Amino acid sequence: MKSTNGFRFLMCPPHHFGVEYVINPWMRGHIKAADQELACRQWERFHALMSDHADVALMPAVSGLPDLVFTANAALVYNRTAVLSSFRCPERRPEARHYAEWLSADGFQVKTLPSGTMFEGAGDALFDRAVKSLLWFGYGYRSDAAASRHLQNSIGVEVQELRLRDPRFYHLDTCFCPLEGGYLFYYPAAFDGQANAAIESRVSADRRFAVSEEDAIHFACNAVNIGKKVILNYATRELSAWLVSHGFDVNQTLMSEFIKAGGSTKCLSLRLNEC
Repeated sequence: MKSTNGFRFLMCPPHHFGVEYVINPWMRGHIKAADQELACRQWERFHALMSDHADVALMPAVSGLPDLVFTANAALVYNRTAVLSSFRCPERRPEARHYAEWLSADGFQVKTLPSGTMFEGAGDALFDRAVKSLLWFGYGYRSDAAASRHLQNSIGVEVQELRLRDPRFYHLDTCFCPLEGGYLFYYPAAFDGQANAAIESRVSADRRFAVSEEDAIHFACNAVNIGKKVILNYATRELSAWLVSHGFDVNQTLMSEFIKAGGSTKCLSLRLNEC
């Protein structure tokens, strides 16, 4: 019998997934280019991996919302509160209602930020895995810096702001992955100098790993961490060796079709029991 160790995630099947517009650099040149059948096979393999280690809830896909599959952007979840996303791109704004309905039906208290404050959920807001009351918050492309204060007030945690500076890494979870035990791997070139200084001051050198550009562009940092399991699209030998040396089990599962839309394993899942 599998052991889920209390982990619970939300996913959405890719029945209506595709690259239908361009709202990030990865989508350029890929309109209508995602192989739907391959995407479904990749998602099924990832779902099976997730289901081996966690309870996975599913929300229904919706026609006309190809990015609904990226459930990490639904909200920031903490205890039984969900701070709903306010999407910057008009193409994604209709997703918010569906996420709100699912989260409310699952028993979450759904909160919203003040009108006009852009915030894209667990794509830009990631909890530290050692200091559970610390929230790393990326801003500059999809989420506004102003959201930081509202998040702190909504859920009562400390927020460390990190400014993003490379449009390829438009969400924090594309370039920054906190791990159990306070470990971290990330792509420093995605951040400005002040953000890198904050990361280095909070995470000791022996617990952080700066990935190469090869790892970064293959979405290595867009990884799911479940206990000692790390599930990602790809990792170089150097990153894999660092993870293994710190006791992590690396699971690589190809996500090529979703990367055409700018997301990988982390984007395709939302942890529901953050606390």
